[in-house]
Formats: sequence, structure tokens, C-alpha cells
Amino acid sequence: MKFGKRLGVYAIGLVILAVGLVLNTKTGWGVSPLVAIAYCVSQITALKFANTTLVAFLIYFVAESLIKGKKNFKVFDLLQIPFCYIFTRCMDLISALLPTPDALWIRILILVLAITCIGFGAAIMLAMRLVPNPADGLVQALSERLRRPMGITKNAFDILSGCAALAIGLLAVHRVVGVGIGTIAAMLGTGRAVALCNRLFGKSMERIRRDAPLAFLGEGPVDEPGVAEQAET
Repeated sequence: MKFGKRLGVYAIGLVILAVGLVLNTKTGWGVSPLVAIAYCVSQITALKFANTTLVAFLIYFVAESLIKGKKNFKVFDLLQIPFCYIFTRCMDLISALLPTPDALWIRILILVLAITCIGFGAAIMLAMRLVPNPADGLVQALSERLRRPMGITKNAFDILSGCAALAIGLLAVHRVVGVGIGTIAAMLGTGRAVALCNRLFGKSMERIRRDAPLAFLGEGPVDEPGVAEQAET
């Protein structure tokens, strides 16, 4: 039952993150760097955004696996493959349900809500320490391999993703696709939203995780303080 609660909280974080990413696209002002390349390709090729995101996430997973190598790669990491499918199908459903706003003030509110959801969703999923989305998994692998702080590596990854999407759009259709003020706002605001979520719910989320340790992940009844708890001290 306790693990069911941990899994349920993780699932809530997954849905919140998916909602945030979809809302970001609905503003028409650019998308989150997390899916900027996938969105750009979907707009150029007329493929479904969820499908291009699925391909992008699978590529990120392969890159993460290569960076980790045989020594650090775990069988549990393979769960990122079904995660890719479930997460992108969730995005597809949410995108079909949510309308595209016209009014400027509504688009501004949606952008703020999108960034909040992206940050909160990511923070919740990371706090449960189960299966990361492949983009974050790649960032973590790069951070460990390059021996650079996670935050700096994440910022560099976001900038590179935005620049890659910008280049793809300019080369393919000679215009900017999927990169705009919404992308910049997501770059700047997502970290703050993660910090806010950890401040509000960090200790509760850490308690839920500690109450349902997974032995095959090396967790025990008494585990080291989590990221959220360390942020409070």
C-alpha cells in the first residue's frame, strides 16, 4: 500500500508535467526546451507532436545509456522505454482535450500555469526517485560524466535544445519554429517552480518515498536526505 502511494504520487507528477508541456505549446509563444526539438520537427513534418516527442525521448535514452556505459547502466533504466510511450500518449490525450486560447490575457495566464506545472511535475517525479523522463536522465548522466553540477548541466542542455530547434527551423523552412518568449520563460521559470514545489511539499514527498523503500534501488528504511530535504537545511 505504501509503495502504491509512492507510485500514485509519481503518476500525478507525470500527468502534471505532461499538462505543463502541452499548455506551453498552446500559448503559441514557443515551447519548453525539454520538447523544443520534437515540437519543431512535428510542425515542419506535420507529424503528431506526441510521436516526435516519443522518438526524441528514445534518442535521449540511447544517448544516456551510451554515456553511462555497461558499468553504470542498470536493468531498471530500461523502464524509461515504456515511460516514453505512456508519457507521450498522455500528452496526446491532454492536447486533444485542451483548447487553444485566443485572448492575450488568457495566453499569459496559461504560460504562467504551464511553467508552474512543468516545474511541479518535474519536482514530484524526481522526489519519488523512480523512472526519470529520458531528457532528465540524459542530463543526470552528463552531469555525472562531466562532473558538473546538475543545475549547470540542465541549463546547458536547455540552451542547446533551444538552439538546435532554432537551427532546424531556419534550415528546413527558413523561419523560427517552436522557439520564442515561452521557451525563454520556461528556461528561466522552471527552476523557480521546482524550488517552490520543494519548499511547499518537499518534506512530505520525501516522507512518502522513505516509507516505501525499494531494496533493488539500494534504498533502505533509513536513507540519506533527499534533494528536497537538503534544500530546506
